[in-house]
Amino acid sequence: MSNLRVMSVFGTRPEAIKMAPLVQELSRREGIDSICCVTAQHREMLDSVLRVFSIQPDWDLDIMTPRQTLSTITSKCLTGMDEAIDQLRPDLILVHGDTSTTFAGALSAFYHKVPVGHVEAGLRTYDKYSPYPEEMNRRLVTALADLYFCPTENNRQNLRREGIEKEIFVTGNTVIDALKTTVRKDFTFTTELLNHLPYDSRKVILVTCHRRENYGEPMTQIMTALRRITEDFPEVELVYPVHLSPVVRETAEKYLGNHPRIHLIDPLDADEMHNLIDRCYMVMTDSGGLQEEAPALGKPVLVLRRETERPEAVAAGTVKLAGIEAENIYRMAAEILTTPGIYSAMARAVNPYGDGFACRRIADAILWYFGRGERPADFRG
Repeated sequence: MSNLRVMSVFGTRPEAIKMAPLVQELSRREGIDSICCVTAQHREMLDSVLRVFSIQPDWDLDIMTPRQTLSTITSKCLTGMDEAIDQLRPDLILVHGDTSTTFAGALSAFYHKVPVGHVEAGLRTYDKYSPYPEEMNRRLVTALADLYFCPTENNRQNLRREGIEKEIFVTGNTVIDALKTTVRKDFTFTTELLNHLPYDSRKVILVTCHRRENYGEPMTQIMTALRRITEDFPEVELVYPVHLSPVVRETAEKYLGNHPRIHLIDPLDADEMHNLIDRCYMVMTDSGGLQEEAPALGKPVLVLRRETERPEAVAAGTVKLAGIEAENIYRMAAEILTTPGIYSAMARAVNPYGDGFACRRIADAILWYFGRGERPADFRG
């Protein structure tokens, strides 16, 4: 019996962090030939993750261009995938989450009549413009997929309510698997500033803010709140690895530049980001992945968005939804900074996103789907 050829397709930094441990797991499995195809939707930030996890892609579309649009990303991914699929001839294509690469990869697989496995399936806000374009990307991939790997039971129920009756597995989130290999107490940062921050004597807040739906007035509100928090609380040091988007960089410099306790730094490699989360006091973010990573490391999170497709952490108490209005963001951050009981309750809440064995369950599910093993038991958070 020939090996299954399983192609993992991803193109952005968040996808790469979550797919890297799965690529590694698949490469260790008997009966599977693991193939890695990257689109390089984010070139520099993708490459840093590949280096951290020692992954060498089998195919690289290298699509990134300055100030690229959603249309150019999708069209270049779609046409580039034609040759990759024709040459590599996979039995299954895995896509992750909700990026334009994810949608284009799934659509291309459908055009070539190759089954699609959707990693991190079933997340929903039910607002097609928030997050934008991610909410519609993942809903479109749901219609194209054949296998669904849901991080939580809530994600599975979302799919069931939408009438999905195909194979759905609750696996936990693969990012928890990644943290097992990246976080170390003796870690040394290559970004030298991070080696010298006063983690014990100050309250170091890690910030990320880059989502498209926050461009314009929402981002102005968020940055205004961050500046005020830093100015009003002298014990705060704010660290902001700024996304490479020119829009984000210009806004961050305008509102947060030239303050001695605000550190605007370049994007971090995955291992640096994970270890910074581990050492910081709290996280303020509009990112999806950090809502999963920070709770796993016992850090409270304020989400800088109106809604989240990850309600499990809100229900568990590790995450609070702060919105995008400056006054509300400031108030909620001040509560955590000044009320030990609130901080402690958030930091000690149980992380609902995984046990570090999601990749093992996904690999087992793939072998089962092709009649080569037993169906794995679901993760129960």
